Parts: sequence; C-alpha cells; structure tokens
Amino acid sequence: MKQTTVPPEAKKRATELQKTISYHDKKYYDQAEPEISDFEYDRLYRELKDLETTYPSLKTADSPTQRVGGTTSKHFKTLPHRVPMLSLDNTYSLEELEEFDQRVHKGLGAEKYEYVCELKIDGVSMELVYEEGILVHALTRGDGEKGDDVIENVKMIRGLPHQLKGINIPKRVEIRGEVFFTREDFEKINQEREEQDEPLFANPRNTASGTLKTIDPKEAAKKPLHILLYYVFSPNELPFETQKESLQWLKKLGFPEDPHHRLCKTIGEVHAYCEEYQAKRDSIGFDCDGVVLKVNSYQQREKLGTTSKIPRWAIAFKFAAQKAETTLKAITLQVGRTGAITPVAELEPVLLEGTTVSRATLHNEDEIKRKDLRAGDRVIVEKGGSVIPKVLQSLPEKRKGSEKVFKMPSTCPVCGSKLEREEGEAAWRCENAACDAQVERRIEHFCGRDAMDIRGAGPAVVKQLLDEKLIRDYADLYTLKEKDVANLERKAEKSAQNLIGQIDESRKRTLGRFLFGLGIRHVGVHVAEILATRYKDLWSVSEAAVEELTVIDGIGPIVAHSIAAFFDTASNIKILKKLEKSGVNLKRLKEEEPSGDQPFLGQTFVFTGELRGYSRKEAEDTAKKLGAKASGSVSKLTTYVVAGEAAGSKLKKAKELGVEVITEDQFNAMVKKYS
Repeated sequence: MKQTTVPPEAKKRATELQKTISYHDKKYYDQAEPEISDFEYDRLYRELKDLETTYPSLKTADSPTQRVGGTTSKHFKTLPHRVPMLSLDNTYSLEELEEFDQRVHKGLGAEKYEYVCELKIDGVSMELVYEEGILVHALTRGDGEKGDDVIENVKMIRGLPHQLKGINIPKRVEIRGEVFFTREDFEKINQEREEQDEPLFANPRNTASGTLKTIDPKEAAKKPLHILLYYVFSPNELPFETQKESLQWLKKLGFPEDPHHRLCKTIGEVHAYCEEYQAKRDSIGFDCDGVVLKVNSYQQREKLGTTSKIPRWAIAFKFAAQKAETTLKAITLQVGRTGAITPVAELEPVLLEGTTVSRATLHNEDEIKRKDLRAGDRVIVEKGGSVIPKVLQSLPEKRKGSEKVFKMPSTCPVCGSKLEREEGEAAWRCENAACDAQVERRIEHFCGRDAMDIRGAGPAVVKQLLDEKLIRDYADLYTLKEKDVANLERKAEKSAQNLIGQIDESRKRTLGRFLFGLGIRHVGVHVAEILATRYKDLWSVSEAAVEELTVIDGIGPIVAHSIAAFFDTASNIKILKKLEKSGVNLKRLKEEEPSGDQPFLGQTFVFTGELRGYSRKEAEDTAKKLGAKASGSVSKLTTYVVAGEAAGSKLKKAKELGVEVITEDQFNAMVKKYS
C-alpha cells in the first residue's frame, strides 16, 4: 500500500498533540493534579488518533495512543501485571455505542450475547493478588505492564478480605477494581483539615491516589478508603464463566458489592442504563464519570480479543463534563504575593459534580474581554478536570441591559496604590510591597509546604495573626508565644503548642527552602535549589551581581534582575536580619552541598522514556548532585541521553546529533562509582 504523503501542518499538529497529551497524562496519573476535564482530554486524544489513522507514519512508539499513561515510583516495589492492565476505548455518544455493538455482533456472528453495565468509578485502578487465598500484593496500574505494590496501604481499607475463605478458591487469583473515597468521607477529611488550618484537598480521586502512595501505612489508615472490584483473572481455575457470575462470586467471598451493576440483554437496555445514571450521578455517593459496558461471556471475550492497548469486548461511555448555568453576580479582584491582580467571578452558588461552586478565577483582564463577561450575566460554568471551577462563556442573548462591562481599576483595591502593567505581560500589578494583601499572601507562601513547611499556619491563622497585629511580616512568626496563639479564635492550648512547635522546627529548614519561601518573583523551587547549591549562605546570594547570576545555568536575565532587585530593597534586608536574629538557618546545609569532587561537572544529561527506578525529577536531582546540568531538550552540547523504556523523539534526535545514549543501568553504575 502506497504511503500517503503527510502534510506539514498534520505532522506539526500531531507532534503538538503528543506533547500536550503526554503532559496531561503525567498530571493525571503521576501527580494526581488534572488540569483539564476528561472531555477535553478525550477530544485531544481522538484528534491525535484520527491523524495517526489517516497518516500511519505519524504513529511513533512513544505516542500516547500506544501506551497506558502512568509510571511507577522508586518508593515501592515494582511488580509486573501477569495480564496487562489495558485502557478502555471510550465514547460520549450513544450512537457510537451502537457502532460498538455492531462490531461485537460482527465478531461473534450468529451467537447470542449480552452485556453487563457497571458504573465507571472516578478513582484509582488497583489489582489485588491472592495466593493460596492470602492477599500478597496490591498493584497500581503503573504503566499498564507493571505497577507499584502498595499492599500495606491497601490492607488498611476497611472491609477488604485479607484471606479468602470458602470453596473453589484458585491457587492464584488476580482481582481488579477501583479505590476511592465517598463524597461524604471526603468532605469530612477536608472539614478536619480546615479546622487544623491545613490546605484543602482538591477532589476525592487525587486524595485517594496520594493516600495509596503514602509511605507510612498508619497515615493511610487514618483516611477511610473504599474499594469495589469488577474483574477476576485466574488461569484455567475460575469457578464461573461470565462477568455477572464473577460479581456474585466476589460478593460470596465477602468483597464490598457494587449494587449498581446491571445485566442488559440488548443495546437498547444499555442506552437506558446510561441515561438513567447520567441523570442521577450526583446522588450515587461517590464520583462516577461514566458507564463501562462489557460482554458478559468470558468465552466470547476470548473470541473478540484485544488490540495492543484496548479490549474489543468492552467500552466506556463517558458522561460529558457537567456544566451549569448561573449568574455572574460580580467580578472582584484578588491581590497576590507579588502584587499580581487576579479577577475572580463571584457566582450565584450552583451544584456542580457534587459540590457547590460560588467562585472561579477569571485569570486576567484580557480573558474577561475575550469571553465578553459582564457583572449580571448568565454564564455557563464547569469544572476543569472535575476539579477547578471555570467560567466557559456568557449568554449574551439573556442580557436585560443592566449588566456591567468590566473595567480594570487604576488603583489597588486593597491599598489604593497605582496599578502597573508591564509590556508583554497579561497581569496588572500593585507595586506597593507593603500592601496588606501582598503581606498576607507572602506570609502564607513562606509557611507553605515547599517553603518553610509550617503546618497549622494556614490562611485563616495568618489572617487572624495579622488582624490581631501579632505579626507584620514572616519574620514576626518567630517572636510568637503560645499565649498569643491560644487567644486566637478557634485555637485551643494544644493546637497553639503544635503551631509554636512547628515554627521552632522550621528554623532548621534548608537554605533552598528558605530562599523559595522569601517569595522572590520568578524564583521557584528549582531556582532556589540552584542558588543554594551555588552559594554558601543567604548573604552570599544577596551580594551576587546581576552579571554573576545570569551566567548560572538555569538563571536568565529576568530572574537575575528580580533576585538583585529583592536584595536591593531596604525593607527586605531589614526582615532578613530579623530572621537571622531569630535563629533561622540562612546557611547551606550539608545535604545541599555539591557532593564529592563534582565528577559530572560540565556535563549535561537528558532523561527520556520511562525509568524504572526514578521519577524524571529524581533522576535529574541525582545528576545535579554530582555536578551535572539536567536539560529537557537534546542539543549538540548534551553529554549523555539516558534512555528508558518507550524513549521517543529525544532518543531519535540524540542519534541524529551523535550524542552518546546510555541505559538507566549504565547511569546507575556511573552514579554508584562516585557515591
């Protein structure tokens, strides 16, 4: 067959889609921080799949369409799945369910068949392995071929049998399902965190994922995880022949039952089931984003088979991202720690995917103009990635004439200082560093997890401390006494002791954490770590000239000028001296010092593909500690490309440029030699 010529725009678009989808795979599977809705993700995925079908040469080994998204962690033992944990094909269309049914009919010929419909729980996929009736492994999906064994955390799930008792128990059986939180339990967890002034969790799925990856099982036990099972595998030993019988068998063995599954004899019954649960998804008690349709007979499943990624005997019908119409009551302004002004939509409260939404960020003035949003408008809102509320559009046809066009004020809503907007930037800023709102945000940032990690000093406590004039800046935290905190509203003596203890403990944080906590504009965690490795203490950083900073790998002119400007401000130096006087560590700690004689100094490493023993950041940090620079792109200046499984475009480019490619094992040997 003659290869179709690929238009340049198709090739460019496919590359963009592969990169975008891979990014969102990492956010969803590895970091549990989805940024877009399932609907938006699936639209991108389908566009890429269609391009690769039309132009097969665009289909590369590392394309998201050719692999299951997700990786494993070095903190847990990694084990293979005896049967790969495949993804499911999915659709948002009842008509496409008809097409799926026609494919099943064609594959089975004259055989009669039926389906089992189950709710698609928005949780974390899990495989339980029982040997001789004993639970011996609990594997995450991982990359589909292998997963992390999180058995000690899974054992903390109430109601999950650790030993199977009864007749017809196979010597080895693998049971797959979904781990999740009920909405009620999730709300209780967040209520407790709010009472402790800790940041709230975003949604149940993210929280379940994080709980399963908790290093200490005792911490996992504190959160009421649930599990429902839906698939059983055991070579030649299953005491049943259908999906329906397998669910009944699981119930007899004492596994938690999903009462919502249903045997459907026709595709018409499947349609009715999907429509029924799409309408009542909010009343189920846990997050559910669709319906999974499976051929009931195991024998017929064998006949239909699978592709390299999906079974031909199952499909997921996805509920469209839930949208709601409400009123945009007002557009207010929020002032950030760097003075950036963020418009916020104040909404008439509306129920959306099980939670009440009353506020949503509008990002900046340009975004408001682009969507033509006006106070008083009827608007459509949804949750991006089922997490972040956002205003999709206004409904101009419903305007009554009283709606108000938004106009960015010329002065700060908090301190009244003049607002400035630099050329090329979308945000307006308040340049008054003493602005109360900025002070509050800076203190919150200083206390944050990646900075000084002062637990208990959440936004509510920081605000109370400022309102009571107990502090004026983050240096004043170290002058607080237990009695000061105990007198705050909702603060008992025990919580006051805990907070003061946390503040005392934070004096020992690393220089890198401290530098990040200062909230210098453009200085994120990575840049702060670079500075801590390069300079012996805070004052050495403060004395560095712009020219000196600019030549450091990872620090460009914009960041260098921002750092210099921070230390050229007298009020900042005054606060830093107060911190030094309070005994806060301002020196590079031993763990931050460049290790040994820096054997990798002057070398640049690029990591690509799926690594067995590291996350990408962990691998880069390992190289950096030995003096190397870690880069995200391959060039002639790259020293080594470390290629893991399914390495793609970076590996290809390395070969084209003649850059040396090494395996993860070779990299480990190099590290071991100098460690």
